[in-house]
Amino acid sequence: MAWQQIYDPFGSMILSTALAAIPVVVMLAALGFFHIKAHIAAGMGLVAALLVAVFAYGMPADMAGRAALLGGFTGLLPIGWIVLNIIFLHQLTEQNGSFKVLQDSLSGITEDRRIQLLLIAFCFGAFFEGAAGFGTPVAVTAAILIGLGFSPLAASGLSLIANTAPVAFGALGTPILTLAKVHGYDVMEVTAMVGRQLPFFSLLVPFWLIWAFAGRKGMVEIWPAILVTGVSFAVPQFLVSNFIGPELVDIIAAIVSMVCLIAFLRVWKPKSVWTSPSLRGNDVSAAEAKPPQPVARHTRAELVAAWMPWAILSVFVFIWGLPPVKAWLNGLFAPSFPMAGLHNLIEKVPPVVPVPTKEGAVYTLNLLSATGTAILLSAVVSAILMKYNPVAIVRTFLKTIWLVKYSLLTIVLMLALGTLTRYSGTDTTLGLAFANTGVLYPFFGTLMGWLGVALTGSDTASNVLFGGMQKVAAEQLGLSANLMGAANSSGGVMGKMIDAQSIVVASTATRWFDHEGDILRYVFFHSIALACLVGLYVTMQAYVWPFTLMVVH
Repeated sequence: MAWQQIYDPFGSMILSTALAAIPVVVMLAALGFFHIKAHIAAGMGLVAALLVAVFAYGMPADMAGRAALLGGFTGLLPIGWIVLNIIFLHQLTEQNGSFKVLQDSLSGITEDRRIQLLLIAFCFGAFFEGAAGFGTPVAVTAAILIGLGFSPLAASGLSLIANTAPVAFGALGTPILTLAKVHGYDVMEVTAMVGRQLPFFSLLVPFWLIWAFAGRKGMVEIWPAILVTGVSFAVPQFLVSNFIGPELVDIIAAIVSMVCLIAFLRVWKPKSVWTSPSLRGNDVSAAEAKPPQPVARHTRAELVAAWMPWAILSVFVFIWGLPPVKAWLNGLFAPSFPMAGLHNLIEKVPPVVPVPTKEGAVYTLNLLSATGTAILLSAVVSAILMKYNPVAIVRTFLKTIWLVKYSLLTIVLMLALGTLTRYSGTDTTLGLAFANTGVLYPFFGTLMGWLGVALTGSDTASNVLFGGMQKVAAEQLGLSANLMGAANSSGGVMGKMIDAQSIVVASTATRWFDHEGDILRYVFFHSIALACLVGLYVTMQAYVWPFTLMVVH
């Protein structure tokens, strides 16, 4: 007998919404305000979610436990697997000194911390978002930035802010392709609509990123470089999304942007060089502009050796992201395990879906096709080329497991919480609260996407969760379904920087353990402010000429 979800168990949306929010509030408050360690805060949120699901929403206790277990498995693979292996690669490059050479080579392009941020956090991060997604860009860029000498908060927080505009087209367009497949959108129409929303923010985010790091004055000093970075990303993003499709949007835009910025730096230099590694230079006397300092020079062979592991990583991740390769690897080994006592035993009901629909609960052990496996193989190949012996490789891998053990536990607990809220229907209650806003729905519907990513840690999961609701609400209000489906994904990208999973990835990559609350407090304003700007932009597309001309009906 299936259990049907109840979205208003107390006959009062205000009370039901308040109860549904308790697990999220508990976790964020513990993490952000009471400075409780991340794995403990996640555990507290999970316990609260179990109590709300069972005692307030009437979910059978065994189903609630199984939903949390399914989420925990998902936390280990693919997310935890990515984090573990990217830190493993970073450890290898640090131990043999090649990472120091990499730092020097980046300083050779520019010593200015602001432009390094544009190159690494925005451009390089966008490439990895397009190729792999699921935490990879934050793990890579935060690790590189901390190695370059950025303060832990700067490396963590700024990597999260930068990893926004590319997210909707991440992992070779997976969020958009999933939205279209699951909820019946036309894939090219909704891709084009997202491509008419995000380019404005692809232009804005580089300015926002440098403002967050260096302040208004520091941003204005390098505005030409920021403009080149943003425009050269936004234009390809618009063109590829509107005329080709979602798969290669980020990869093409990131490569074009990086090439344009490096070429621009050959003919333009900032008048002064920002050398402080900290946010707005507020903990270093060197915050004031300094003349360029000598940079260590290395031979071509040393530079090739230093960049080699990251080039191998890029190739492996890109190949693993190709649908034919992923399908072939899944054909070799990807056993599926339906979760007994949960699979097809929960039903979503109207108004979320047109008719009662059973929720599948299947865990797929796609170890071969997982992005983390591509990273692991690239690390092993790089280690061999760096002349590590097998014993040293294994020793470093085991050391890495010990290093990130609490981070892995946190990710498991976070995903358990997010999965439980999905199967219990509490996240849908929060979504329905946004859906009941009438003429203001374009704004709050966008924030629904933001909420979905903040809760689940994934734009893809948010589109699965709320994509159907966006379509139903838009049609009831006489709005374009493509507009609101795209808004769910575009708004969701701004929630990426505050989802607990991404914050743990950032703290682990920078080895700034037990400071997840500091990172959350820093990025929260940026997240909500940018999400509101997306909401206002979508509202103008819904009601204000000439923005309405951009809407794909």
